[in-house]
Amino acid sequence: MLPAMDALLKLLRENAALSTGDLAGMLELSEDEIREKIRQAQANGDILGYQAILSDEANGGDGMQAVIEVKLTPERGGGFDRLAERISKYNEVKSCYLMSGGYDVLVIIDGNSLHEVASFVAEKLATIQGVTSTTTHFLLKRYKENGVMIGDAEEVERLAVSP
Repeated sequence: MLPAMDALLKLLRENAALSTGDLAGMLELSEDEIREKIRQAQANGDILGYQAILSDEANGGDGMQAVIEVKLTPERGGGFDRLAERISKYNEVKSCYLMSGGYDVLVIIDGNSLHEVASFVAEKLATIQGVTSTTTHFLLKRYKENGVMIGDAEEVERLAVSP
């Protein structure tokens, strides 16, 4: 990958709302060059999508998010991949990651209620052949997401450093 593309992707990852004019100025390229590099990055799969990080108020505040640790029995010839891909296809699943350590797959889901999350785990996730156990954790409060502080900057207080 070209250095200008690396820098462009880094800037877009930090703030995908930057205009092509802003990006062109920062990278000393023309807006047409920026548009073409973005088009190339989308076409070759380097850029998969764009998302905004919403405040709890803008998000409706009524839903909940759960993090689920899943232990799997790997499939012959497919390992964990086919099972993780199957889990990923559920609409409730926001993110799905293969992990090292005490469990195999980490699943992050959105739900409207405790009952909805519990139903997903009991009726969909736990019934998949190869899933040996699940442990569900509920997110209580977000402080930082994808590098962005959540809440008012005035409310965020840095911890004191002691010698």
